[in-house]
Amino acid sequence: MSEEIKTLEGLEAVAEGAAPAIEIEAPREPVRDELGRSYATGKRKDAVSRVWIKPGSGKVTVNGKEMDKYFARPVLQMILRQPFTVAGVEDQFDVMATVKGGGLSGQAGAVKHGISKALQLYDPSLRGALKAAGFLTRDSRVVERKKFGKRKARRSFQFSKR
Repeated sequence: MSEEIKTLEGLEAVAEGAAPAIEIEAPREPVRDELGRSYATGKRKDAVSRVWIKPGSGKVTVNGKEMDKYFARPVLQMILRQPFTVAGVEDQFDVMATVKGGGLSGQAGAVKHGISKALQLYDPSLRGALKAAGFLTRDSRVVERKKFGKRKARRSFQFSKR
């Protein structure tokens, strides 16, 4: 209710009794290219993915291979399907992704992040569900660096009394 006033004009308007003009955010617009696709970049650990989505039959291609060939483990395939399940749009979009860096787990997380961002750009009404599930937030956890005088990041060398 109480707005912070940062200019003299705003202060004068309050003193005269007029309320300062409050800007209302316009609803988000869909962002699509000339081919009807939405693009987003996803990141997780050291992996970076570029993701394009377009309406289709639910076909997912990662680095030119089918999803079940590239991500052979069912857990990683489930991670990729999560944004569609939460948004309620299973088998409605085709995904074409390229991913570099990191391992398979980080790459799956990066593609999931990219799919989520691309979905909310394609259809802004899906943003609420994806944001509530935490899929639009970049997971900033990365591996801690090894310290000198230690065996790993925190693990010390074995102590020997004699």
